[in-house]
Amino acid sequence: MTQHSREEKLEALGRVIDTLDILRVKCPWDAKQTNESLRPNTIEEVYELAQALLDENQPEIKKELGDVLLHVLFYSLIGSEKGQFDIADVADALNNKLIFRHPHVFGDVQADTAHQVELNWEQIKLKEKGGNRSVLAGVPAALPALVKAYRIQEKAANVGFDWENKEDVWPKVREEADEVEEAVKSGQGTDIEAEFGDLLFAVINAARLHGVNPENALERTNRKFISRFNYIEESAKASGLQLKDMTLSQMDELWNKAKSAE
Repeated sequence: MTQHSREEKLEALGRVIDTLDILRVKCPWDAKQTNESLRPNTIEEVYELAQALLDENQPEIKKELGDVLLHVLFYSLIGSEKGQFDIADVADALNNKLIFRHPHVFGDVQADTAHQVELNWEQIKLKEKGGNRSVLAGVPAALPALVKAYRIQEKAANVGFDWENKEDVWPKVREEADEVEEAVKSGQGTDIEAEFGDLLFAVINAARLHGVNPENALERTNRKFISRFNYIEESAKASGLQLKDMTLSQMDELWNKAKSAE
């Protein structure tokens, strides 16, 4: 891969900005876009980037990063048109935040580990002008529940509210699993939902404590299940069978073949 100089990188970004300026005027689709109309596309692009990252597909990562960058530039262009901010303001605000949040690099604060940096960040965010009023205020309400649980736990841990020993989480996981089973036996629907929520929260906590991102872990399992189930379906079709006509034992046999083929 060619290593570009700083000047080449700035020129490349400048070309994209110039192209977008032209499209905003001359392309009917680009000309009519607003923050509201772009938002769903932005969410989709970020998910596509997340998938490429999980696949470790470098060409796709490059492509999807470009799509996300386009949206950053587009929102900045719209902000400029409204007289609110432009891409320079966005970059300056980011640069100022990076410097402010890294006093261990640009100041005299000591932080020799990543964990110490995270602890400092939470305190800094509370002090920032217009920043979070509480530790958990920075967790976006719109996050998917699994991701939100992880971020809540992470932020609480960064101010010391965490298990002293990560092994201590396992009795809690087993306790929550037992409470789910008891709720199911009692047949109380509201209790069942609540207890499942507690169990999931505890499992996410266990994953975090053992250095596993639960969102990534679950997505890998989703993909593994899809691959194995597709194998069952394709094998059934090759034998002239439909899944609904197969016994569980027959499907289990194919499932195990799919596992051994991985």
